[in-house]
Amino acid sequence: MLLKFQKKLRRLNSKQFLVLGSAVLFFTMLMVFFITDCNLDYNNQNGNLRSEYCRRFYYHEFKLLASGRKNCSRIINGDLDEVRNALIDNLIVANRRVLATERDYMEVTKDCTHFKKMRKYVLFSFSDEETNYPIAYSMVIHSDIEMFERLLRSIYMPQNVYCIHVDMKSSETFFEAVKAIASCFPNVFVSSKRESVIYASWSRVQADLYCMEDLLNSNVDWKYLINTCGTDFPLKTNAEMVKALKLLNGKNSMESEIPPSYKKIRWEYHYEIKNYPVRTSIQKNPPPLNTPIFSGNAYVVLTRDFVKSLFENSLAKELIEWAKDTYSPDEYIWATLQRIPGMPGSVPNHIKYDMSDLNALARLVKWESLEGDMERGAPYSVCTGKHRREICVYGTGDLHWLVQQHHFFANKFDPRVDDHAIQCLEEYLRYKLFYGKNV
Repeated sequence: MLLKFQKKLRRLNSKQFLVLGSAVLFFTMLMVFFITDCNLDYNNQNGNLRSEYCRRFYYHEFKLLASGRKNCSRIINGDLDEVRNALIDNLIVANRRVLATERDYMEVTKDCTHFKKMRKYVLFSFSDEETNYPIAYSMVIHSDIEMFERLLRSIYMPQNVYCIHVDMKSSETFFEAVKAIASCFPNVFVSSKRESVIYASWSRVQADLYCMEDLLNSNVDWKYLINTCGTDFPLKTNAEMVKALKLLNGKNSMESEIPPSYKKIRWEYHYEIKNYPVRTSIQKNPPPLNTPIFSGNAYVVLTRDFVKSLFENSLAKELIEWAKDTYSPDEYIWATLQRIPGMPGSVPNHIKYDMSDLNALARLVKWESLEGDMERGAPYSVCTGKHRREICVYGTGDLHWLVQQHHFFANKFDPRVDDHAIQCLEEYLRYKLFYGKNV
């Protein structure tokens, strides 16, 4: 074979040889260009995905593959045998992965370049559309350092900005570990003020307000704000969220409905805070509004102008002050502000504009009381994980349903309940990040 090739070369005249040599040189230079251009510097990544070669090269460097023998693609697509095997594996204690500790993160973040490379953070934007449409995140957390870091990695993009509120009750070691992680990124920071968050009290809203104020003061001109907690995980890539936010066309997205009668006691009486909010016999004055109170939840998608209005609009500030001694104000304060005329991105308070949590973008939750047979009218199937405070902590068997929904995030996830579910979502989202489609 080699001898034949050499004989053919000898038959070429000088002109033909020059053409062949030029072609070889061109293709060599082209390959060198692409290989060099795709090389990664973890201190200054560039995300040039103009060629399929570079895309494959980057994906190889950044892919997040689930551990063990499970096939996440089959699980995501609803293969019942694969789901069953993963759920059985959860029952075997010896197979459970040891989670990283606060001290593990404090050690590895001493070298930020190594940390970002080891944890496969993507430090470049994938499109001009995303670069020009930054998102702000308020992240309210109190424990589970690995779950927080995996959440941050899953939503991290260099054009976005992230404020982390750490509960005053959290351990000092946890707080130091969060600060160590944040210190590795120029657009991630810990809130300037901290709150001791008590379940169902005003402190949960105040924690987000601290981050909202800090985010307004950041140098990032973000367009929308999304708030999260430590048990959330995304269902969408950053690109998908940007497209959906643009379609909102300046509107907010959140649950906001007429409240059931049993909830009204939450804001009709004064509550005192002990270890938890305790109702007194003191009746409150009516809220300073011409509109009624609406019911919702703590998790919302808000325009920048809406967030600014919380600190500037007199009616919004009056309602915030009035709500501070009520029970679970996070489950009505945003929903009510969303229906006040003049609040940016709001909608009228007519029943036609009511929105349930299943129709809003912010958060997908499976409530135990609503689970059942979907063919008989239940809004969702039975949780395949465990329940905590009547909310499903998702299992592997929930993934097929989850990824078909339009929501940005789902709650709750816990690696101690089902790490397979989180790993498969990580693998699924990372592939989609690079290729814009499912595996």
